[in-house]
Amino acid sequence: MKNKLIAEIFKDIAEILEIKGENFFKIRAYEKAAQSIESLSDDIEIFVNRDTLKDINGIGKDLEEKIREIVSTGKLKYLEELKKDIPEGLIEMLNVPGIGPKTAKLLYEKLDIQDVVMLERMAHAGKIKDLPGMGKKTEENILTGIDLFKKGRERLDLKTATDVAYNIITQLKKLKEVKNINPAGSLRRMKETVRDIDILISSNKPQEIMDAFTELPEVKDTIAKGLTKSSVLTKDNIQVDLRVVDELSYGAALMYFTGSKEHNIKLRQLAIKRGLKLNEYGIFKGEKKIAGKTEEEMYKILDLLYIEPELREDKGEFEASLKDTLPDLIKIEDIKGDLHMHSTWSDGGSSIEEMILKSRELGYEYVAITDHSQGLKIAGGLNVHELDLKRKEIEKLNKKYKDIKILFGTEVDIDSEGNLDYPDNVLREMDIVVAAIHAGFKQSVAIITKRIISACQNKYVNIIAHPTGRLWGSRNEYDIDFGEVFKAARDTNTALEINSFPQRLDLNDINTRMAKEAGVKIVINTDSHIAQHLEMMKFGVAVARRAWLEKKDVLNTMSFSNLKLKGK
Repeated sequence: MKNKLIAEIFKDIAEILEIKGENFFKIRAYEKAAQSIESLSDDIEIFVNRDTLKDINGIGKDLEEKIREIVSTGKLKYLEELKKDIPEGLIEMLNVPGIGPKTAKLLYEKLDIQDVVMLERMAHAGKIKDLPGMGKKTEENILTGIDLFKKGRERLDLKTATDVAYNIITQLKKLKEVKNINPAGSLRRMKETVRDIDILISSNKPQEIMDAFTELPEVKDTIAKGLTKSSVLTKDNIQVDLRVVDELSYGAALMYFTGSKEHNIKLRQLAIKRGLKLNEYGIFKGEKKIAGKTEEEMYKILDLLYIEPELREDKGEFEASLKDTLPDLIKIEDIKGDLHMHSTWSDGGSSIEEMILKSRELGYEYVAITDHSQGLKIAGGLNVHELDLKRKEIEKLNKKYKDIKILFGTEVDIDSEGNLDYPDNVLREMDIVVAAIHAGFKQSVAIITKRIISACQNKYVNIIAHPTGRLWGSRNEYDIDFGEVFKAARDTNTALEINSFPQRLDLNDINTRMAKEAGVKIVINTDSHIAQHLEMMKFGVAVARRAWLEKKDVLNTMSFSNLKLKGK
């Protein structure tokens, strides 16, 4: 039945028309038609075949033709044309509880908010409450709605999955019956999105653990409960699976349930070649178990060095292990500073001093305050006079906090023709320049690639931020010629960023590994807009680890005295 599809298409049309400020009666016609189609007990194709669509309440000749098109093709050209007139992310915003077409229209017209990520940032920065008909409570409700929107998706972003998993792990760790506990699955491998959460425990008293697990305050429903495996649904509709195994099999089970599937297949093949059998209980020679308690002994029996979870994708880790060429992966402790963050000078929600205090708490040697440039007015971009005032504040803070170096910087916009938003005589006064694309995402591969290369060739640009512009769940990455961008970045000594913000993680692990192999220097930043965001660095580090990066590959693992910035 295509009833639901047609109704959803008509609802989308009504919402877009309302955002555009179209005639009320036209909007209402699509809403009424959607309601009528949803209420049908019969398949709408029956009405099409019998030529009786006009018998459905609210369906006139125009809508009849549109229904026939959808039934025939599965889509509607009129809707596709409407979508071209408004930002893609604006439609996605309507899925946030509390954001209707009128609110979306107001946010777009007054603050140029075009997607959920910008909506969240503006709410955190306190920019929404002052709009007509809004207020602080509405702003808070929008943030709550965004949280619900994120958690209700089919896949979880890495931060949401990590928060849920470790909240449960922290509680279960308190049980005396728990011997070992770890996340497993794609979360342990730190993939950028996670479908559901797997947790593994070793214990000789599984029943007590299962009872405690299914009775956690976060649990809304118990999907299944057994002696060794249970599945629950949290109040945020996130599925969590828990397995309990014997301590002597914990390493084997952790290896098996961590995956990936491709990695596990290769492990079994290696075991068979050695006349062994490998499964989730251990490695066996005949009927005798010869390994299983730890992952390390499992790998050792197969003549392999230990392979970190982030590398377990069958993308060369076995060959590297056998040759003793596995990378010494970067760790969060290796990060010495964050070179991309925003403050209340532009669209941030924390002052420079608040960002510095949090950075000191994280043990950083240096940070860069890189507020938006003047052309990005909606993000509070700074004009030249404001830059001078900001510089003076940073100078005062550098005198106040002697244990951290505060760099005066900018996130300068790369315009649609590849020009930078500040002239060179302004950029040369910066300690650091981060360049980024914020518009023109639908330009051709050649044009976007040229824009990025042009920025790399500017002698004052140190970093290209979020190089593909993607926002998970809101905006796909734009197309660029990675070979040309990597060549330009390498030749000009321009670093490419791994943006740690969970909805970005841009560059991703695949492109980051390609960049490393091309000789490009990588920098891991948070793009923080509030002080708490600075803790998201670990997600960027996870991307770097999945990309086989070592400490030497990442610019901001250097101490400040050794930090080498282009042109500095």
